Amino acid sequence: MRQSNRIAAAAATLPHLLSQRAQEMPNRVAIREKVLGIWKGTSWAEYERKVRDFALVLKSLGFQRGDRLAIASDDTPEWLIADIAIQSLGGVTVGVYPTNPWLELQYILQHSRCRFVICGDQEQTDKVLDASRNGDGLPEVEKIIVVDPRGVRQYDDPRLLFWEDLVAQVDRDQADRLWSKNLATIGPGDIGVIVYTSGTTGKPKGAQLSHRNLLHSAAALVRVYGLNADNYSVLCYLPLCHVAERICSINLHCLTGGTVNFAESIDTVDTNIREIGPTVFLGMPRVWEKHRLRALIGLNEGKRFQKWLFERVFARIRQRVERQLRDGHTTWPETLGERLEMLLADALIFRAMKRHMGLDHSLVRICGGAPVSPETLLFFAVLGLPVFQVYGLTESGGITFVQHRGAMRAGAAGAPIDGVEYRLAEDDEIEIRSPTVFHGYLFDPDATAKVLSSDGWLSTGDIAERTEDGKEIRIVDRKKEIIITSGGKNIAPSELENALKESVYIREAIILGDQRHFVAALIQINMDSVGKWAQDRGLAYTNYRSLSQLPEVHELVSGEVERANSSLARVESIRKFVILSKELDHDDGELTATQKVKRAFVEKKYATEIARIYGKEPA
Repeated sequence: MRQSNRIAAAAATLPHLLSQRAQEMPNRVAIREKVLGIWKGTSWAEYERKVRDFALVLKSLGFQRGDRLAIASDDTPEWLIADIAIQSLGGVTVGVYPTNPWLELQYILQHSRCRFVICGDQEQTDKVLDASRNGDGLPEVEKIIVVDPRGVRQYDDPRLLFWEDLVAQVDRDQADRLWSKNLATIGPGDIGVIVYTSGTTGKPKGAQLSHRNLLHSAAALVRVYGLNADNYSVLCYLPLCHVAERICSINLHCLTGGTVNFAESIDTVDTNIREIGPTVFLGMPRVWEKHRLRALIGLNEGKRFQKWLFERVFARIRQRVERQLRDGHTTWPETLGERLEMLLADALIFRAMKRHMGLDHSLVRICGGAPVSPETLLFFAVLGLPVFQVYGLTESGGITFVQHRGAMRAGAAGAPIDGVEYRLAEDDEIEIRSPTVFHGYLFDPDATAKVLSSDGWLSTGDIAERTEDGKEIRIVDRKKEIIITSGGKNIAPSELENALKESVYIREAIILGDQRHFVAALIQINMDSVGKWAQDRGLAYTNYRSLSQLPEVHELVSGEVERANSSLARVESIRKFVILSKELDHDDGELTATQKVKRAFVEKKYATEIARIYGKEPA
């Protein structure tokens, strides 16, 4: 699409972009979902029509400019429709993770003072009703709109309304008039979204983001990666209340005019990605680590010759790729010999692996959200699928630094996008000023003042350093998570944790050592790979707990710890470890909704295990 046909991101809102797409490409598929086993498409014109209709529904129910509406749902087309309809009315969308228990949902709805809630199904409706009946309840919630009515219609609550009933009554002419009026009254500086932070160290805070905040970074990605309607196809599977999925499935979607494909569920992502073959794929570190692990497990279960051939070819190409990543160059072959070598490797081995992962059509692969194992990134680069790391946070509107083929040093997090200024404070905390920086935390001026200066500089809380060529930044760790040993040595736990997680047998690691004499770790084994390892050796187990307690498994993990130690400085070496007897879980309060470890909570919960490591040594 020509630049002249686009609304400049600096002057756009999502409703304006949707309207333009419906005019320019009315019959092109915008959204696809699987219905009764068949992928069904919705055109841009249909998409806009549904948004217009639902905007009128909300208006008729009393929704006003500035009101906040919470969406508690898995990813569905209705999520997108509601989101843009809300913003077209000058309202604000508040996303709630579908995995949040009712207590966390209650806090978000109470704090944001939402008058309306959209629930995807019976499970989410039950949580809203539980939150209404317990504690301080939800006195400000007036309407509960349910998308999937199965199991809910018999509920006796006057606030309950049903999506399909509401949209069936819409007057199309009235909806069109309201839509035109709305577009004339909203602007890029309006707050459109409140994203509640994951809350690793306390209650989540509501970050207020305007259209400009969100669309600026998305527009930069369009330019950097050359995205357009013809080459943009994504699989929507991460929670839409997360700023990263918003960027891909809403902002980039409207900017490019491409296609969003909805995964059936989180359990079918692996199948759906193979069916869709997305051209752009965003994954958190766990996703990329899981892809690598499954590929390696599949290789080990294959024929011996295939494994031998893979190891030989991988080792040969790895040398070149390591050099290129070290220098920050592209990971594609450069000479004719290298290209022929890569074509042969692809035909013999790599192509089948790419197809099995569903990445054989991918043009852009992105990793963000947390540090990722260098070994994982190297694995994909060798396969000819370089993964670009990006950096940003909710308060910065999502992505502010991106890697691309001209800037992708190993371990770095990219170069700043257009319009982003950054500096390193005296303690090396990275500070950002840009059009992406948020408008402060909802109802929390004190917390806002701690991170946002009067002249617009955002304190990120991340310790960073510049790469050797000065093009990119390298994130060392969260400022609050830096470990200082009793000997005064500063240690970034994420580097050590990633060194451990390079092992296919280790799923999660929590590094200990703050004000201690030595470094230790709590380790969660990978149930799939360790279980397969145990089966191959005839070791009996019934569940994760019994598997984790096998002495042979302890010996296996001990070898992996020693392997990690070989790449670490002596003062960073992990001297002791304990294998956790259960998997970390969001429902148990050990992980955030985005699967980040709540370090302080975990250390408190597993005080007994930590005491086994350090004995009577005081913390």
